[in-house]
Amino acid sequence: DTRAVNTPDKEINIQWYLPSLAKPSNDTETKVLLLYAYNTQPVKISNIKIFSSMSVFSGHLWIPLASIISLRDKLSNLKQQVEMLMQSSKSLSSASEPISFLEQSETLKIIPSKNQKMNVAKVHLDRKTEEMAKRCLSEVKALLSVVPAPSLPLSEIPFDVTLQSIASLEDMFDPAGGCTITEESLFNWIISLFH
Repeated sequence: DTRAVNTPDKEINIQWYLPSLAKPSNDTETKVLLLYAYNTQPVKISNIKIFSSMSVFSGHLWIPLASIISLRDKLSNLKQQVEMLMQSSKSLSSASEPISFLEQSETLKIIPSKNQKMNVAKVHLDRKTEEMAKRCLSEVKALLSVVPAPSLPLSEIPFDVTLQSIASLEDMFDPAGGCTITEESLFNWIISLFH
């Protein structure tokens, strides 16, 4: 009963559940239950019986399984495209020809973050990949919005695009598993959809 739990400054945990018997009534399509919990400040729980925090939230959404599978495929394609852009950028930066002589449409820039790992570097997307990302993120927004309302497609990407952020979104929509998201800009965007 005295298990210790610690979480970083901001973290969201996602789990999927497909109940065998308990399904929302009057639905003909298969839906799965998205369970989420997040904290907006550090949390340390040393005794679960006396825990009380104003910075911990949880909830659930019923989402059509077919929509999740379709979106995950699109996010997987987006992740592959981002990986190719990063590889192209790496090749361009190591080429003997200065980047300034390349056509603008061929240049891809990577702005490294504090951590020099490639997967957390911010990626500047080409037009095709940016449009692909906007379509995927518009679908994410439509699926996660607590109050379904017709919304316009996103006009800009609402968080820093890194290989890690796209991989986290892909993992988030894996109905066989779940994920933990800690990237601040992605975290902030996702929790904004739950309100």
